[in-house]
Amino acid sequence: MINRRTIFATVACFAIGLGSGVNHASAQTTWNLPAAYPADNPHTENLVAFAKDVEAATGGKLKVNVHANASLFKAPDIKRAVATGQAQMGEVLLSIHENEDPVFGLDVVPFLATSFPEAMKLYQASKPAIEKKLASQGLMLLFAVPWAPQGVYTKKDLNSAADMKGLKWRAYNVGTSRIGELVGAQPVTIQAAELPQALATGIVDSFMSSGGTGYDTKVWESLTHFYDVQAWIPKNVTFVNKAAFDALDKPTQEAILKAAATAETRGWKAWEDKTSWYVEQLKAKGMKVQPPSATLKDDFKKIGEQLTDDWLKKAGADGKALVDAYKKM
Repeated sequence: MINRRTIFATVACFAIGLGSGVNHASAQTTWNLPAAYPADNPHTENLVAFAKDVEAATGGKLKVNVHANASLFKAPDIKRAVATGQAQMGEVLLSIHENEDPVFGLDVVPFLATSFPEAMKLYQASKPAIEKKLASQGLMLLFAVPWAPQGVYTKKDLNSAADMKGLKWRAYNVGTSRIGELVGAQPVTIQAAELPQALATGIVDSFMSSGGTGYDTKVWESLTHFYDVQAWIPKNVTFVNKAAFDALDKPTQEAILKAAATAETRGWKAWEDKTSWYVEQLKAKGMKVQPPSATLKDDFKKIGEQLTDDWLKKAGADGKALVDAYKKM
């Protein structure tokens, strides 16, 4: 006779099997990887390629489902979801979490690193600190991939920073919010997945981002100008829940790490290759694409100096050491 204790044990084992995502018929584990950007964005395409590499390398033992365009979790919630085990992997724009630690916002210090080689050096200088902070939150860094250099989108001419006064300025991190404040604009926090609607409804009428974001949002339907100020090169980071990673067997762990290294190299090359393409697409759609005027460039330089001072004050001696190490590379 089967007693009640045996029944409870059987049910508990079944529940654990469901929770871990293991299909015992196929011995396959399924993980979720929420992301914030559209399926045809290079970041998301790279994640899908990464997932395929992991599945192939593990012989189908580990399957990673990529959930694009903030469909599973909104951008600001992805990191917490992975840390708490609601998802096993995730990708975020690192700088949206600058309030947690200044090191997360180092790559958006204006004019500190404005080319891809400089951005890579900055990443290498800051990577140990980023890994340490993520580890303290139960996360393990897998790889980082840049965006294109940042420019300013508006629907009017900008000859100086004074022309930005009163604009409804989309902000997505500490730096963009602060820029809005310094030029007298009205910062409104809008994440990438919500930007098309915010532009269409007039919630915002200007923002700073890459050519890729402009293309993703069909910015030409709402705005007319793109100033290629090349203020900074932000990065997305992909990470894994450390406990979930540690629970895997060694060959599966090695497969993930190898696929991550490949994804990082592939991602950097993709953005270097597509940066000029995105700018050409903005032109082809009728946008007025131009470099900033001498006055606007000087104004942004002053803003950059102010934001750099702000960041160094927050980051303290450790932050200064990171910047110094980067400048020596």
